[in-house]
Amino acid sequence: MSERTTPIRVLVAKPGLDGHDRGAKVIARALRDAGMEVIYTGLRQTPEMIVNAAVQEDVDCIGLSILSGAHRAIVPRVMALLKERGADDIVVVLGGTIPEQDSEFLKEQGVAAIFGPGTPLEKTVEFIRAQGSVRDQGSGTGTSKSDQRSAFRKSRE
Repeated sequence: MSERTTPIRVLVAKPGLDGHDRGAKVIARALRDAGMEVIYTGLRQTPEMIVNAAVQEDVDCIGLSILSGAHRAIVPRVMALLKERGADDIVVVLGGTIPEQDSEFLKEQGVAAIFGPGTPLEKTVEFIRAQGSVRDQGSGTGTSKSDQRSAFRKSRE
């Protein structure tokens, strides 16, 4: 497999009514400092807004920051929308105050990793970097992810 030539693109989003975004901004800066392109959507995003932005920006990863306890409703909706849009190849990671007992449910939904309070920034950066290299630009097919998604959508029409 050839080495990646483009930066990993990460969308950092704050879904729901949670108004505390310090952690999301810290992780966005850490990812940017690690050489990734980061799109920060801001506060109070709906799952539809997050998925639309992810598809339009052709991201490799979505990082959801949830402190409100609404993760059991928000994550399944985001994952369903990604599938509907033919973008379920986008890696989804979750950060925030997520109870341990919800981890299995969230991973069953398709969340690749959960990073709780106190997780070292480098651990998150390394995880996303590893995921980005695994799914690099169309998995070696010579077509971009967005081209593949367009073809997928057309095949479903």
